[in-house]
Amino acid sequence: MSDPAQPIFLVSAYTEPVVVKINGKANYLNCNSFHEFIETIIAGGSRQIFIDFEDCKGMDSTFLGILAGSAIDLRQLTPAGDLVVGNLSERNYELIRNLGLQNLLTVAKGTAKFGDNFDALKNQEVSDAKSILKAHENLTEADKGNVAKFQDVIAFLRNQVEKQVKD
Repeated sequence: MSDPAQPIFLVSAYTEPVVVKINGKANYLNCNSFHEFIETIIAGGSRQIFIDFEDCKGMDSTFLGILAGSAIDLRQLTPAGDLVVGNLSERNYELIRNLGLQNLLTVAKGTAKFGDNFDALKNQEVSDAKSILKAHENLTEADKGNVAKFQDVIAFLRNQVEKQVKD
């Protein structure tokens, strides 16, 4: 049985669109498997992804950066893909809007329901500064206004990455 305090990402990988349901908080501690899953399905040809935030209790900047990077990757494909987010709480919508991500991804209005055929991703902690740095760089690419918001975090993470390379 899963730990109720541990966030769970449920995926329906063989549908159109591919659906990811987030239960709990989405943050740097648990988003690595989500990121790997998104990269895998995009490489496999999926172009439409729906992220269901109905049971999402919050997000951090690393997770938001992964969303931004995924949306950028989908837009660069031929034909272009689309990352759709839906069932957002007021707070989660505010987080997306404050970082300008609504310009990269589609925000579904109203509520959306999908089937019950989901598998759980095994959470894998993001333990390297390089992945977290890339997520934050995605946010600055998504909206230049984010540079000032994350410049200190990015500088710190770049230093960490440089240290890792030297060691």
